[in-house]
Amino acid sequence: MNDQKTPQISSLQNPRVKKAVKLRQRSHRDELGVMLVEGYREIRRALLNRHFPCELFTCAELFQGENEPALIESCRNAGAEIIECTAPVFRKMAYRDRPEGLLAVAPQVRGRLEDVSLPDNPLVVIAESIEKPGNLGSILRSADAAGAHAVLVCDRCTDINNPNVVRASIGTLFSLPVVEASSDEALSWLHEHGIRTVATTPHATDPYTDADLTPGTAIVLGSEQYGLSEAWLSRADTRVRIPMLGQSDSLNVAAAATILLYEAVRQRSVPHGLRPRDQ
Repeated sequence: MNDQKTPQISSLQNPRVKKAVKLRQRSHRDELGVMLVEGYREIRRALLNRHFPCELFTCAELFQGENEPALIESCRNAGAEIIECTAPVFRKMAYRDRPEGLLAVAPQVRGRLEDVSLPDNPLVVIAESIEKPGNLGSILRSADAAGAHAVLVCDRCTDINNPNVVRASIGTLFSLPVVEASSDEALSWLHEHGIRTVATTPHATDPYTDADLTPGTAIVLGSEQYGLSEAWLSRADTRVRIPMLGQSDSLNVAAAATILLYEAVRQRSVPHGLRPRDQ
C-alpha cells in the first residue's frame, strides 16, 4: 500500500465538500465536465473500462467489505487524488441513503456516433425522451447484460451523467457505447449502417416474438408517459407490441427493453424460430 499521506476532511463547510454537493445539479456537472460515481461496483466498473476518476472521496467507517483498499489504490495509480472524510462529511456528499464510503468525481461520458464501432448484425437500443434516471440506468444494465453494441439516448430528458443513472446501471454506463443524439441524427446513422428499427408500441398488431431480430436491429423505446414520437413510429421498419394479459395496459419502459433484448438474445443463440433447450 502506498504510504503517501492522504488529506482528511472533517468540516462540512470545506470547499471540496460544497463542490461535490453541487455536482448533483446538471448545470454544475455540465459546466465542469464531470460527474459523480458512487459505490464500489460502479467505481470498479469505471476503472475496468478505463474511465478514470480524478478525485476519490473515501470514508473507511462506511466501507461494506474488505476490497475497498485495493480499489482505492487502483484509483490512486490511475491518477486520482484520494481524499479521506469523516462519516458526517461523506454522508453530506453522498446521494445514496446508505452510502458505502466511496464517491468518485470523473469526466463525463461523452460518446459520439462517429466513434461507435459495430460488428455485423449489431444490436442497438434507442431510448427516446426517457424521463426517469432510474429507468434509463436500468435500460443500460439490460443492454449490457444482453450484449447490445450501443445505446443511443435521443432527445434527452434525463442526463446520462446523472448520479442515479450511474447507480441504476450499476456502472454499465461505462461498459458499452452510450451516445446522446437527436432523433434525426440517430435515424440517419441507423440508415447509414443498414440497421432496421423495431418500434415498441401497444397499438401494434404483431407481438414482439414475430419480429426477426437477427439482422442488424435497433430496438426503439419511447418515454414513460407518451411512448414513441410519431417521428420514430412513422419511420419504423417494424412495429411490435408486448401482450398485456391483465388489467395494466403497459409495462415499465425498462422492463419492455429487457423483454425485447432477451428475445433478440434467444433468436440469435439458435436458428430462428427454435427455442433453446433450457427454456
